[in-house]
Amino acid sequence: MRLFELLLILANTGLLALTVLLKRGQSRIPVFMASGLALLVLVIHWAVEGYRIQLFFPYAMTIVSAAVAGYSCIRRTGPAKAPRFLLGSAYAAIAVMLVVTAGLMYAFPVFKLPEPTGKFKVGTQAFHFVDPNRKETFGESRQGKRELMVQVWYPAQAGTGRHAPFIPDTRILRDMASAYGLPGFTFQHLKYVSSHAYSEAAVSSAQTSYPLILGNPGNGSSRFLHTSQAEYLASHGYIVAVIDHTYNTFATEFPDGRITTNTTDELFSPGDDYRTGRDNRDKLGQVLTDDVSFVLDQFELIQSGNIPSLLQGRMDLRHIGVFGHSIGGAAAYDAAYDPRITAGIDLDGGLYRLRDREALRKPFLFITSDSYFDRLKRVLDNRDYTDAELKRMGSTREWEDQVTEDKRLELERMRGTADEGGQVLYLDDTEHLNFTDVQFVSPVFKLLGITGEIAPGRANSIIHAYMLDFFDMYLKNQGGILMKGPDHRYPEVKFATPLL
Repeated sequence: MRLFELLLILANTGLLALTVLLKRGQSRIPVFMASGLALLVLVIHWAVEGYRIQLFFPYAMTIVSAAVAGYSCIRRTGPAKAPRFLLGSAYAAIAVMLVVTAGLMYAFPVFKLPEPTGKFKVGTQAFHFVDPNRKETFGESRQGKRELMVQVWYPAQAGTGRHAPFIPDTRILRDMASAYGLPGFTFQHLKYVSSHAYSEAAVSSAQTSYPLILGNPGNGSSRFLHTSQAEYLASHGYIVAVIDHTYNTFATEFPDGRITTNTTDELFSPGDDYRTGRDNRDKLGQVLTDDVSFVLDQFELIQSGNIPSLLQGRMDLRHIGVFGHSIGGAAAYDAAYDPRITAGIDLDGGLYRLRDREALRKPFLFITSDSYFDRLKRVLDNRDYTDAELKRMGSTREWEDQVTEDKRLELERMRGTADEGGQVLYLDDTEHLNFTDVQFVSPVFKLLGITGEIAPGRANSIIHAYMLDFFDMYLKNQGGILMKGPDHRYPEVKFATPLL
């Protein structure tokens, strides 16, 4: 809760208490002063912090109370006497609404992203790329070329001015709320959340070049929901480019103002059989993999100066990493077959195109949630679901047998990368969205099981530490300490590689 938001709640609570306790016939000056103070706090809050819908009731109460108090002071008369039960009901309703407001402030905070711990300041820049060789297959018209927005975070010289906002394209916040089945105004306050990066700051001159890392959000996610990971890696000397896979994100805004939303969910009908769903996932995966290859082509053009950018000549393209979350993690794995990519990380993502080629022979790190590893462990242990479990899951034995078949192949792929120096880890008390900045958006997500029992800041710091250690090991030829085995600083991290 921001300072003036808190002061506004306290001012309204004090105003309510004064109104209830002040007896008829007593001077109204205390109420008038309290109303004026609340109004002053409101004006400062709007000017300094900005309004948000979760505070609608305190706004209305402050304005109405100030108007009534001012009118009473001018007329030198108090408000007309109302029946006691009506006054009591009104006061109780006001108290309840203040409590509800406090609850909304808790549920949807204007949070602070974790501050990057590296020695570099962080700059950021967005790119709009159009692939002339690919038609768009997911758009409504399906006649245009494939377009992508890519956000880059990089080591910067000391920035000036304010940090860039966490989500610069605020129009997409309505689509983000819709993706979670919430009213469009629910996440509008996220426009007040700041990042730690400076827009288009000069690249740091501390090094001649920095390794490049490509990032991939999951289905229905966004490049902005990996801001803390990108800033963290950039502060430690990496150029990090996170791709919005158009029509696979909850929304993407292009420079001309167009907004695309998620249409790839339409590929997966509830009535599909398992193999149809798997084939559709593979088709979607092929597009995501091609996106990564195309973006890498564009950064080669930026490096050579064929695309103007302050990043020209500043990328070490001999050392390229890739990571992603969910299906973006699968995209990272699949894209890593590109000989230009050195190593990669999959954050809690099941793989696709498992039957299209042999196992990847490169260092690759898999970090899974506690719940996802339970599914893999069941396959490793050859444990079948009971009839009661299948009924609770709403699944069938035939369906789960096919899932198991794919998971066995997935485990083989994990085993292959482990042989090349990778690892398979899982984090205790985590769920799927603990691997994105969604975990900071609302503490209610933990209550709903969307995120795990682990504290968001703790999950964030662990994931960052292991990502950095892995990339340092294979892109900078340093670090690698955390890849050697369990570390007492991170007891939540379990090494599953020996089980393979």
